[in-house]
Amino acid sequence: MSEGPAGVQETVLEVSGLCTELGPQDKPVRAVDGVDLHLHRGETFVLVGESGCGKSMIALSLMRLLPSTGRVVQGEVRLQGRSLLDLPEVEMRRERGGGIGMIFQEPMTSLNPVMSVGKQVAEAVELHDPAHAASPRARVLELFRQVGIPDPERRIDEYPHQLSGGMKQRVMIAMALAGRPGVLIADEPTTALDVTIQAQVLQLLRDLQAETGMGILLITHDLGVVAEMADRVGVMYAGQLVETAAVGSFFKQPRHPYSRKLFRSLPDAGKRELGLDIIKGMVPPLNQAFDLCRFRDRCEAAQAVCGERLPPWQGDPQDGYRCHLAVDRIELQASESARHAPAAADAGQPLMAASDLRVHFPIRKGVLRRTVGFVKAVDGLDLALYPGRTLALVGESGCGKTTVGKALLQLLRASGGRVDYDGANLTQLRGESLRRLRREFQIIFQDPASSMNPRMLVGDIVAEGLRAQGIAGDRRAEQARVLQLLDQVGLPASSVGRYPHEFSGGQRQRIAIARALAVKPRLVVCDEPTSALDVSVQAQVLNLLKTLQAELDLSYLFITHNISVVAYLADEVAVMYLGRIVERGPVERVLNAPAHPYTQALLASVPVPDPDDRREVLRLEGDMPSPANPPTGCHFHERCPRAEARCRREYPARFELEPQHEVSCWLYAQRD
Repeated sequence: MSEGPAGVQETVLEVSGLCTELGPQDKPVRAVDGVDLHLHRGETFVLVGESGCGKSMIALSLMRLLPSTGRVVQGEVRLQGRSLLDLPEVEMRRERGGGIGMIFQEPMTSLNPVMSVGKQVAEAVELHDPAHAASPRARVLELFRQVGIPDPERRIDEYPHQLSGGMKQRVMIAMALAGRPGVLIADEPTTALDVTIQAQVLQLLRDLQAETGMGILLITHDLGVVAEMADRVGVMYAGQLVETAAVGSFFKQPRHPYSRKLFRSLPDAGKRELGLDIIKGMVPPLNQAFDLCRFRDRCEAAQAVCGERLPPWQGDPQDGYRCHLAVDRIELQASESARHAPAAADAGQPLMAASDLRVHFPIRKGVLRRTVGFVKAVDGLDLALYPGRTLALVGESGCGKTTVGKALLQLLRASGGRVDYDGANLTQLRGESLRRLRREFQIIFQDPASSMNPRMLVGDIVAEGLRAQGIAGDRRAEQARVLQLLDQVGLPASSVGRYPHEFSGGQRQRIAIARALAVKPRLVVCDEPTSALDVSVQAQVLNLLKTLQAELDLSYLFITHNISVVAYLADEVAVMYLGRIVERGPVERVLNAPAHPYTQALLASVPVPDPDDRREVLRLEGDMPSPANPPTGCHFHERCPRAEARCRREYPARFELEPQHEVSCWLYAQRD
């Protein structure tokens, strides 16, 4: 971190009393309410908190990119001593991308799909870099090399859809760096990325910061990313900063009750039987004036004084917390209702098994749309799902995980192989015989909002499967079943008459779970059901899934890239790469002693919520090859640091290391 004269840290961004409102003047939503923060040169300040707490609104306020109904009503923002809020828009445009840059959460929606990525970065160069404005291509190539984009001479003329998620995020970083900003705002820059790509992007930000000395304001809800990136941490709740601290002291002793509950909501293997702590209730609506503690109704440590007046700020302005209670008086109790029984040790016979499963999508070209090749999304996969147990399927985006889930349930037809369910070969069933079996297996999609009809009431959404299967009964029986399901997933009976948009993300996921359970399935495919959820909401959904599994003896295929969720929820884990399983086994063995080089790199890329536990990332070079043209031999050999000549010639056989722990890798050939 850079220091000025006499060891004083140089402040590059200073925010004082920032208040941002949205909506009508008479009853505004106070999205940001009196926030103070300072960012020093070469420092990373991380904002954490639940969705809706105001993190992104702070970033948009600093950039003056608020929606049309938004306005900064109070406060001051100074960038290297210059007030941003007082600048006319024409001058603010020069600062935006020049003195202060921003990386948005979703690169695909931030990039123009009909312009090459090189032209989009060139626009930023022309606007903010006078020395290269006349001929920006050389500077764009330099930026592409700086952010680690391979073969920049070719990539510069490609379009966003031709790039992977991690590559698109690198383009966004290059665009943000075009004006050589002193401050970089990164709003959830790795949320949608796999852990391997996330590790690359975080390392890139650290390297660029060391090279340029820029200050970084990072927004995230991943405490592992906080531990890895932060110098200082700010915890947001209901529009306010409720705690700020140096990263080391924050992880050793979080002070605010909300901060402590966030840590206790984190999934890990040690909580498998105890369950996760949850934060009851929801963030209060921000269209009100607060005269009491905002966290009071959800706080287990609340006392009489919390219901009498606003809590004071205790400690230094840049190292303190907002609470009536002293740190040693804050006592939180564990959630007693979240305990789970361990899964049965004897799995018995598989409920569903796939053998040599293949799903190939034709590539058609020309006027006659002739087939010129195939995208081999799933290419010879074997797996088994057992009653009452959870199999986690992990791997990078594009490896075929979701296609596997859909093919197992016959939502996509297999190109080859077979899927056996309780003695029936599903790949040979059609029409009514398959429809009758569909009630036995269901799916929960990643984004509950897009998987529900926004014009249907929740009661009708939950009852839809009952009606489709002809098992709804009369109106009274159907209504009773819907109310039972909503109660089962922890939603009030009044939910039946409301629409999906009236619920939070976690509540919508509960509705999706209730819909899946309506027809009393025996197996549920969960496709990234918690990837877009906050830590606290994720804990509620994971506890619910575990409770329902114990009560109903459900089997889960849990598709995810969150390894901590795998450690908490799964009994077995299968690691997938380019359409095939490369390693599978009991979750403890695979996570504690990974055998395949890809599994090792995947686990080494997971950020650990402990700033003292600095991991050694096994960097994977390049991107996953195209499933339309997989490499000969082992599909992983082009990225594998331990590849041998045989790996380039032959796809490895499957080797058993221990009972039920198998790996497809030539490194273990001598053990077979």
